[in-house]
Amino acid sequence: MTAISVGQAVVLGAVEGVTEFLPVSSTGHLKITEGLMSIPVDDDAVVGFSAVIQVGAIAAVLVYFRKDIARIVSAWFRGLRNREEREHHDYKFAWWVIYATIPIVVVGLAAKPLIEGPLASLWVVAGSLIVGSGVMWAADQMGRHKRGEDDTSFKDAMLVGSSQILALLFPGFSRSGATMSTALILDLDRVAATRLSFFLGIPALTGAGIYELKDALGTGAGAAPLAVGTLVSFVVAYASIAWLLKYVAKHSFNAFVVYRLVVGLALFGLLAAGVLDS
Repeated sequence: MTAISVGQAVVLGAVEGVTEFLPVSSTGHLKITEGLMSIPVDDDAVVGFSAVIQVGAIAAVLVYFRKDIARIVSAWFRGLRNREEREHHDYKFAWWVIYATIPIVVVGLAAKPLIEGPLASLWVVAGSLIVGSGVMWAADQMGRHKRGEDDTSFKDAMLVGSSQILALLFPGFSRSGATMSTALILDLDRVAATRLSFFLGIPALTGAGIYELKDALGTGAGAAPLAVGTLVSFVVAYASIAWLLKYVAKHSFNAFVVYRLVVGLALFGLLAAGVLDS
């Protein structure tokens, strides 16, 4: 393939930054954008590029939540040295994040050919956007929003972390959408559900970016576009995180549900009309 240009990298980085943590599917939006720019969505370099620029969005999370992360990591190290510190919630939470990442790593490695092959289709993205919107609407209605971040448990972390597999297998479902929906079903409030989604995404998405880096550089995605796309992703994602946390504190997820339905139906129409190649 022709290498992704710097201009295309800017566009894709902005799309990644806006959509990575909103429950609308960054993978789905990247694939749609790639399709509109006539970039083959199932090409190894494109798949690798998409994974690498996610690191920019993850870096935005690390910077935005640096105080929380420092507190949790410090508690973890203290707990490793001192048995009494192991009763601290932050120490337990650090282990929960590690354990909750294992399912998506195992499935990601085992199902890599499917994820980068048949499941990369825009038809899958369109269907997943619509189905995921229904799940999100039901979760927001079912959840009692009565539990805060300090009320999370090992069970919560494992269920929410494992739900990331849905987005891995069905691009368009949305990692954020899957994790937030699961947290809402478990009766976490919207802010707690959103923050838990952020923390659980850090190791999975960082690992994916590092894993794909070699392939991305070796199959057509140049170093300059990767650097530009990652930087743009970081800047836009930081602003997106700040906005989302303020939004969910006062609003339901209905706006995202409607948006996903509209995009999913529009994508079906574009594919059926032959405007986009699946």
